Amino acid sequence: MRSINTAYAGLAGNYLFSEVARRVRVYKENHPEADVISLGIGDVSQPLVPAVIEALHEAVDEMSRAETFRGYGPEQGYAFLREAILKHDYLSRGVSLDADEILSSDGEKSDVGNFHELVGEDSIIALTDPVYPVYEDSNAMAGRGGVHENGRWSSIVYLPCTKENNFHPALPEKRVDVVYLCSPNNPTGTVLDRTELEKWVNYARENDSLIMFDAAYEAFIRDESIPRSIYEIPGADEVAVEFRSLSKTAGFTGLRCGYAVVPKKITAKTADGTVLHLHDIWLRRQCTKYNGCPYIVQRAAEAAFMEPARTQMKAVLAIYQGNADMMLKTCEKLGLEAFGGVHSPYVWLRTPGGMDSWSFFDLLLEKAAVVCTPGVGFGASGEGYVRLTAFNTPSLTRAALERLERVLADVRS
Repeated sequence: MRSINTAYAGLAGNYLFSEVARRVRVYKENHPEADVISLGIGDVSQPLVPAVIEALHEAVDEMSRAETFRGYGPEQGYAFLREAILKHDYLSRGVSLDADEILSSDGEKSDVGNFHELVGEDSIIALTDPVYPVYEDSNAMAGRGGVHENGRWSSIVYLPCTKENNFHPALPEKRVDVVYLCSPNNPTGTVLDRTELEKWVNYARENDSLIMFDAAYEAFIRDESIPRSIYEIPGADEVAVEFRSLSKTAGFTGLRCGYAVVPKKITAKTADGTVLHLHDIWLRRQCTKYNGCPYIVQRAAEAAFMEPARTQMKAVLAIYQGNADMMLKTCEKLGLEAFGGVHSPYVWLRTPGGMDSWSFFDLLLEKAAVVCTPGVGFGASGEGYVRLTAFNTPSLTRAALERLERVLADVRS
């Protein structure tokens, strides 16, 4: 019999969002007349802005002419895109980087799920709990998980994020090699301020640890005093890799474009003491396993970092921020406890009456045809919560909240 990577055997039968989709699909098959509204998976509802569409069309036209046709591109991304990212995402905020420290990809999920390949097999991984499942699953697939029991892996260090600690993870009690941080956070919707980020950067420098920093939702931050990049913290370029995406900021969930920032200052040692630069290793990995984000997508992404697209995108983000405000106000009106939603498109809702996450998911789906995401799917500390997203249209968001209100009235009566 053929052998298999046994690390996969301990994984849950379905990826969280695949399981949500499966349950919704079964519900629709049994209730074909139902008008299902999703506040679950974080897909966007608004179309690409006009300036991005224009750039996409121009790039497609280029591909139709022999003199402007593009074949294989650089695996790390075209210089025009990396320069645009550098100028508008970093230099504009006083962050000093080089354009070649920015490597584009087909999305942040790919980068976050693959970067662990650079880390030693015996590395100790720390994750916040609740957590974006890709961080946990990808390390488990690599054999760093140990044994999976009661919703957790025995070899992974979990850092609970709860109401009691304001959803801010405490420093590990023992040294870890890698820690994953996400701010604004998915799923709790909360943010790490400058003091919190300084704490983590100092920890990483003192313990020779690596920070994997997910900044996919930075565009939703409304307070300019809150860092949008971990590189706004002095010394972070020695210990942190940052991941970003255009999926939510520019509506690229269908186009697929993201990037990783890997500063050249970050080094690691092999077993024999040889010092290597993570930037060089990541580039080497990408050149072997990846052919680069499509040219037409990179041209569209370039436009997203310039005017008039930036102004157009702010108007779209305002729609989602308005939805988040609407959800928070509704939760307050209904006497529900909710967190996040201010600097994030996610609202972290405590389930009423001590109901567990999946039971509340099923209740909303069966009684209201509304989809949320069960908090326990993000980790043990997520039990008793569900995640609501602000990415639907305002009218459908309002309709979903009205249905939620009716369901709660029935439950409480």
